[in-house]
Amino acid sequence: MKEKTIKALMVEPNKHPCVVDLNTDLDSLQKAVGGLIEFVWLGDNVEILCNDEGKIVGLPPNRRLHSHQDIICGTFYIVSTNPKTGELISLTLEQQEHYAKLFYTPDVIDKASIENTIFFRLFKAGDEDGI
Repeated sequence: MKEKTIKALMVEPNKHPCVVDLNTDLDSLQKAVGGLIEFVWLGDNVEILCNDEGKIVGLPPNRRLHSHQDIICGTFYIVSTNPKTGELISLTLEQQEHYAKLFYTPDVIDKASIENTIFFRLFKAGDEDGI
């Protein structure tokens, strides 16, 4: 299968976002975020691709996600998805501009703020609400 490359917005800690070419195979995505991948939905077929364990493994704080009351640690990417297939696709120019503006200014985030966003939810078998 041919490797697919998309246009994504890379957001690094303490830097302004920039448009990059991102390979969409699993190994490339894991290398890009430095570990296990997680997707965080932003809306309108746009998601954040980040390291699932960024806070736990001590990656540097990056940006606050006020809409999710969360903090992303480590480099993350803004990607678009095909609504019918779920496949990763390139951001449109309008999406690139919108999210570059949204995440333009790096946040100052202290360790206590990060710790306040780490929590675990325990589930019993058959219990969807957690304990």
